[in-house]
Amino acid sequence: MEFHRGYLAFVFFGLTAFTAGQDVQSREDDSNSENTLASPITGEQRLEWIIKGTVGARSLATGMFTAGIQTAQNRPREYGPHWEGFGKRYGIRLTGIATEHVMEAGLGALWGEDPRYFAAKDRAFQSRMKNVMVMTVMARTADGHSAPAYARFIAMPASNFLSNTWRADSISNSRDALGRTMLGFVGKLAGNAFSEFWPDLKKHLHPEKREPDRTRLP
Repeated sequence: MEFHRGYLAFVFFGLTAFTAGQDVQSREDDSNSENTLASPITGEQRLEWIIKGTVGARSLATGMFTAGIQTAQNRPREYGPHWEGFGKRYGIRLTGIATEHVMEAGLGALWGEDPRYFAAKDRAFQSRMKNVMVMTVMARTADGHSAPAYARFIAMPASNFLSNTWRADSISNSRDALGRTMLGFVGKLAGNAFSEFWPDLKKHLHPEKREPDRTRLP
């Protein structure tokens, strides 16, 4: 029952974000929007997105955290609560993420879908939060507009069901694959929020040092 409620909540979130995306797109100012001004993604940039999303610092750190939690919980039990089990969990996640990113970038290239996140700088906080939600289920197209992220909706569940072939038996079923898919979209939402607000937060945490005013006399 809890799983079905979670799935329905995920569907509701997707529909809400899609509706919000249509509203954002209809009011988008082409002269100021980064989404419109950015050039279409190149093949080299797609490869860079795959590599950074798979073995970038944020992805590796997230993998260590999740593998640590799963090792402490001994889930799946086949891997055991030890360093060897931690390594297996870390490796399993890494292969799953790599498969997902390759599929999303490759499929998206067929119809010009851009998997990158575009921040909504210089907008109100509410608008930026809406952008975080929207870009979880939508993506930029080659002409600079927003559309449902079809490649993502294909790649995320497909990679999770495919990974059942190399996962432990206790977590290699349809229920777990759907659960990982839902968590994948939640992780995408969290990653978007990080990309949106971390640069601003970093400026406050590490303000630039001001040079002393040498025009004033002592």
